[in-house]
Amino acid sequence: MRDANEPVRAGDVLTRAAALVAGDREATHGSKVENFAAIAAVWNGILEARRINGLSGPLNGHDVANLMEGMKIARRYSGSFNPDDYIDGAGYAGVAYEVERSRLDGWRDDWRKDQEKKPPVATYLAE
Repeated sequence: MRDANEPVRAGDVLTRAAALVAGDREATHGSKVENFAAIAAVWNGILEARRINGLSGPLNGHDVANLMEGMKIARRYSGSFNPDDYIDGAGYAGVAYEVERSRLDGWRDDWRKDQEKKPPVATYLAE
């Protein structure tokens, strides 16, 4: 067994990746072609929902978490039953919530700080 601190050579990484992609992962996730087509369909749906709701421009962390959750949902429809698809999907939903909540809280904090810099409304009325 290799020490966790021992450097791993690129060839070893590639050999392990090839074994996973051709072996266990294919049994778990099904056909790569069908799996990735399903993921693309779900991601396109998420991106279209984003567009319909007026969001454009670069993706943010919330978008990425939603896309990753979508990947796990798509995987539930191919290959064999894999509890990780449900557990990881729920985890990504939690991450999406936390990232969006953080963004909204940051927006509110910035707005409050901006409001503190402005004189009270009474100042405008007195002029």
